[in-house]
Order: sequence, then structure tokens, then C-alpha cells
Amino acid sequence: MDKRTKVVVDTNVVLDVMMNRVPNAVESSDVLRICSSQLSGMITATQTKDIFFLMERWGKKTPAEAKELIRKLKDNLKVLDVNLKDVNSALECEMDDYEDALIAHCGNRHKADYIITRNENDFKQSPVPALTPTEFLNEFYSTVK
Repeated sequence: MDKRTKVVVDTNVVLDVMMNRVPNAVESSDVLRICSSQLSGMITATQTKDIFFLMERWGKKTPAEAKELIRKLKDNLKVLDVNLKDVNSALECEMDDYEDALIAHCGNRHKADYIITRNENDFKQSPVPALTPTEFLNEFYSTVK
């Protein structure tokens, strides 16, 4: 894996870090660090809205704090546009969770190699293969040796 490897980071992995959700925060933090420095890490524009909302609601962040976290996130990961083709593909695919389907099809259009998620089962029908943070870290570290 190198800078040409494109990885979409699922919302739950980002929230692990931003909300310090133990025990997943450490592994998810490693994923974000690698995706921002050694690979081409990405999130979708729609995820920023979800992350902002969840940071305010469950993370107990003020709007200013949540905005600052989104600013840091966009400075470290590429934010992918979501278009009508992504919406239509997500609506027509076999994935049950629409938000996950939208991430998967947007990632596919942007030629992502992987989606990193803690909900691997939700991405079984995804056009982009999904890895858990553990699987991703094992794969990454095995290729850099």
C-alpha cells in the first residue's frame, strides 16, 4: 500500500477517534493517521454532515467545536463530492443501509480500493471491498515490511 492506495474511512471509524470511543479509538486513530499521511484517505461530503450532527448530539461538542473537528478532518482526508449517479446507485443497490450504500458507491466512482469500517457486514454488497480497522492495519503493516 502506498499513496496510490485510495481508502474511504467510514463514519464509525472517524467517530471512534473524535469521541474517544474505547477500545476502538486507538486502532481507529492509527487508521486515520495512516490514511492522512501514507495513503490517499477519503470521506464523502455527506459524512461531514453526519459527523457534525453526531458530534453535537452524542459527542457533547458545541457547534464551534464540531466545526473545528470537521476542519481538521478535511485538512487530513480528501472530501469526495456526492452526485446524482451516487444517489441513484445507492438507491438501486442491494445494500440495506442507504448511508453505507452512498459511501460505497461514491467511493467506487472515485476508484477507492477499500472502505475501512467497523460494520463490515453492512458492506457485503458493496462494490468496494470493506476491511475492519484490524484487517486494514494488518494488511498495511504486512506490505510496508
